[in-house]
Order: sequence, then structure tokens, then C-alpha cells
Amino acid sequence: MRLDKFLANAGLGSRKEVKKVLKDGVVVVNNQLTKDGKIHINPKSDEITVRGEKIIYREFIYLMMNKPPGVISATEDVNEETVVDLLKIEDAIMEPFPVGRLDKDTEGLLLLTNDGKLAHRLLSPKNHVPKTYFAVIQGEVTEKDVEAFRNGVILEDGYHTKPGILKILKSGLRSDIELTITEGKFHQVKRMFEAVDKKVTYLKRIEMGPLQLDESLELGDYRELSNEEVQLLTTYEIKGK
Repeated sequence: MRLDKFLANAGLGSRKEVKKVLKDGVVVVNNQLTKDGKIHINPKSDEITVRGEKIIYREFIYLMMNKPPGVISATEDVNEETVVDLLKIEDAIMEPFPVGRLDKDTEGLLLLTNDGKLAHRLLSPKNHVPKTYFAVIQGEVTEKDVEAFRNGVILEDGYHTKPGILKILKSGLRSDIELTITEGKFHQVKRMFEAVDKKVTYLKRIEMGPLQLDESLELGDYRELSNEEVQLLTTYEIKGK
């Protein structure tokens, strides 16, 4: 890996800021002072210090975001603001990407990482990773709907969904529910309720696999996962595998 990329990944700032750090003559590689960011180093075996402080190599980044409405789940877009646009430069430079996607107007838990192996494991349809949503529904949600979701509903295109666990929190002209599903078809939650003649007016993802949304995160805010949360994700036992 190039030294300047290593230093940027280590959180020393943007490429421009890293260039200045190198120019200042405070970077030492294996006891040799260097100002050349283009040299290649082995991040796992070479010793790199900046102003005498040893720099620890970090290969992966794991972020939990409370995605706000109006932002799309993508790394870049010419017309729309993306979730990556919300990241600080020291995090964006690690090139994380959203694991799956939430609709533009949907809020809540979104995992961003550059760990492709973990992302593939969590997104693979064969692994049936559960995702739980809180939703406000226009219309009265009943036990009949709970039963329908338990059996899977038929969407407008004829697709028969896998079973979903529907929990009624409040029922009335406006109903509050939680729904857990194990697949992620386009607009799936909204389409499932349309299949039982109801409309989703608010949608928020609150869980993905073993990960729960940190309710202290304001919309648009994010934080790094704790070591315990990363461990939960990487050792998560896939059901139905």
C-alpha cells in the first residue's frame, strides 16, 4: 500500500493534509525519515510513526448511520445527496459503502463498511438475514393482516413474499406496527401493505440481523460500531443457511 493512502486510512486527514504531514518531515518508516508518500509499505509488518507516535493499521471501517429521509443509499450520484456525502473526510476516505439500501424517504439503521466479505454475507438472499422496521400505516391493521403476512403476501407483480412477522403496536385509522422480513425486494414493506389494501406513511428500519439502531443518533448522524457490535456481526449465525 502507498504510504500516503496508509496515513489517510489511519485518520490523519485528507490526501492534501497527509501531503503536508509528509512535507513537515515527521513521518518515519522503519526508523527512516521519509517525505515520499508514493513509496509502498507493508501495513502489517512495517513500523510507521508520525511525530514519534506509532500508527496502527486499520483495514476495515464499520459505521452505523441513522439515515435521514431525502438521502439515497449510494456511494455517489450526480443529482442526489448520498449517505456517503454525510461522512467526515477521514471516514469517507476509507471508501465505505452502504450494506443494502433504504428507500430515499425511509429512515433508520444503515450499515456502511468497506468489508466486502461481511457485506456479501449479510446481503446474500440465501442467508435470510432478518430486518425489522417500524412503520405508520394508514388504515386499521388487524390480526387478519398478521396472518396474511405470516403466510407471505402476493405483490402486484405476482411475487409471493417469504413470511413476515407483523406485530401490531397500535391499531386504528392510523396503525403503528413492527415488521420483520428476511428479504429486500424493491419497496418491499410498502408493497406488502399495498397487497392488503393499506398504505405506509412512515417507515424506519430499527434492526438488521443482530444490530439495533442506536436511538441516541440523530437523523443524519453516525458512529463507528463498537468492537462488541463488530464481533456480533462477524460471528452472527445465519438462520436457514
